Amino acid sequence: MKSLKKPTLALLTCLGLSSSVFADAGDWLVRLRGIYVVPDASATIEPIGGSADINNNFVPELDISYFLTDKVALELVLATTRHSPVAEGTAAGDVPLGSVNLLPPTLTAQYHPLAGEKFSPYVGAGVNYTIFFNSDEPDTVVNNISYENSFGFALQAGFDVKLSEKWVFNVDVKRLWLDTDVSLNGETIKADVSIDPWIFGAGFGLKF
Repeated sequence: MKSLKKPTLALLTCLGLSSSVFADAGDWLVRLRGIYVVPDASATIEPIGGSADINNNFVPELDISYFLTDKVALELVLATTRHSPVAEGTAAGDVPLGSVNLLPPTLTAQYHPLAGEKFSPYVGAGVNYTIFFNSDEPDTVVNNISYENSFGFALQAGFDVKLSEKWVFNVDVKRLWLDTDVSLNGETIKADVSIDPWIFGAGFGLKF
């Protein structure tokens, strides 16, 4: 009997440890978050001078994570926001520039140092490609507004709280470096705009 106790105890210990791991290599985790997008905008506008201000926005966000190991994952983030930029302090004063949608799909590589714990923080870094679409022009002296799509970098930090074997509660913060070249009035006015948003999010995730 004594000879059976140690193997049995070892087996139960291994089973207990393996059951605590939330995600294994090959698992998918889909999260739905509400995000608050806070641009840290600036611009160089030629030849009329001035800078840019871009409003904050609250929208839903979907992200899909694939675990390469129980500690390393790739995450694809999908969301679109609509903003109403304003050219501030120009030679013509403050000039509204209408509104435009931004779609910045972002791919990050994440490291989860405490994978399997009830509280599991992570950090990530990656790239984004921002697409500008569905722009509306204001009823002002500005017309023919064009935004150039662009690549940028992304940093990320957050944590998951394990609710069950399938569900987590998630809090996430991202910083995107996002620039665009804007032309107005048939390229007579050009602006180099940095949007560089902070993105604060919270939501729930489901493992498959």
